[in-house]
This record gives sequence, C-alpha cells and structure tokens, in this order.
Amino acid sequence: MPIRSLLRAGAVALAVASLAFTGCKATIKDPKTEGYVPIFDGKTLAGWAGRSDLWTVKEGLITGTTHRDHPIAGNTFLVWTNGTVSNFELRLQYRIFNGNSGIQYRSKLVDADKFVVGGYQADFEAGKTYSGILYEERGRGILAERGQRTVITDEGGKTKVTVVGKLADSKELQASIHDEQWNDYLIVADGNHLMHFINGRMTVDVVDQQSAKAAKEGILALQIHAGPPMVVQFRDVKIKKLP
Repeated sequence: MPIRSLLRAGAVALAVASLAFTGCKATIKDPKTEGYVPIFDGKTLAGWAGRSDLWTVKEGLITGTTHRDHPIAGNTFLVWTNGTVSNFELRLQYRIFNGNSGIQYRSKLVDADKFVVGGYQADFEAGKTYSGILYEERGRGILAERGQRTVITDEGGKTKVTVVGKLADSKELQASIHDEQWNDYLIVADGNHLMHFINGRMTVDVVDQQSAKAAKEGILALQIHAGPPMVVQFRDVKIKKLP
C-alpha cells in the first residue's frame, strides 16, 4: 500500500488507540506517561515504512544501520504511517553510534519511493555540536542552535532568525548527553511554539512567526544520515496529542 494511503488509514487507527488509552488515564500519575499513546510495538515495524535494507527491529529496538561497503547517496527516513501530527508531545529514547540522525515532525514527503522527508527536525548526533538543535531538513536550515531561544520572522520574503535569549551554554548541555548510551528526547510542538529537551534539559525554545513557511501539521519520521557508517536505535516511542 502506498505511504499516503497508509497515512490515511493510520489516522483512523490512531484515533481508536487514543480513545482506548483515555479510559485508563485517571489511574496514571507519571507526567512522562500520562495521556501518551505508544507508536512502536517493540517487536515489529508495523505502522512504519522505510528502506528494509536499512531499518529493522533488533532486540526490541528500532534500528537503522548503514555499512561502509554499501553507503547511501542521501538522507533517508523511517516514516510513521499512522497519521499526521499537529500539536503534540513526543517522547522517545535514542542512542547513536557514529554519524548523525534526527526526528522529523510536522514534515512532508519529498520522495515517497525513496523515503525522503523535509521539515522540522529535532537533531542529534554522535558528535558534540548538533544534538538538540532545531533544523529544517530541505528548508530553512538551522532555526536554533543548542541553548538558544529564537524567533523566526519574515523580512522581505527572507527568513530571519533572531536570538532572543539563552537557555544554557551549549557545552554544558552537551555534558548531559550520554555518548553511545540511551538518552531521553522530548519534543513539544504547540502552535508556532517548538521546544526540544534531552535528558530533561531544554535545548531550544523557538517561536516560528514566518507564517508562509511555519508547518502546522505533517508526518513523523526517523533519520539515517548520509555519510560514514552508523547505527541509530530508538525505543519507548510514544506521543500525546495537545489541544
């Protein structure tokens, strides 16, 4: 079934899952779980679509792998097919060995056959610079570096990113990120207000006022980045819709 058909069918499945989950909401006290719906079953890639030679489930983990003898020509993605997202909180855990990856949200399919996606990206990497930033894949580029509060506006048809505050020093935030170990990632998208958190520390705080380019709804996807061979893994992936 084409990805677009899967997305339409998946929206119905997500609505049913949300209703079922609401029934036990009153008994849940932990803010990290209350109101969330799991979107990875821990066993298969049901509800997800991507290159089968790159994406698998290993030991209960979504696993993306590239190899030196079979490099990829461009960035590719594992796309969540059970609907689109607008206002939401997304929580997951990730770990990465070499290379760069990220979490696409409110994004769009650029090439459905090759699983190419463009849009907002909560970045992370095996390096020391980009984890936690807001990057727009195939769009406006870096919209907030780590530790920044920014406002994005339109100035004569061009994107203007204004730094309006500082959350913390980038190196200090990097020190709280675990190399080749599990890290918690939280993404909050509420209207034009976008926030990223890694291991409980806010890494960016962005207000996107460039209405012609600020995405209000779109797909979720996980990235494998072109470049050196890498392994990226995800677990405990869940989402909560916001009003």
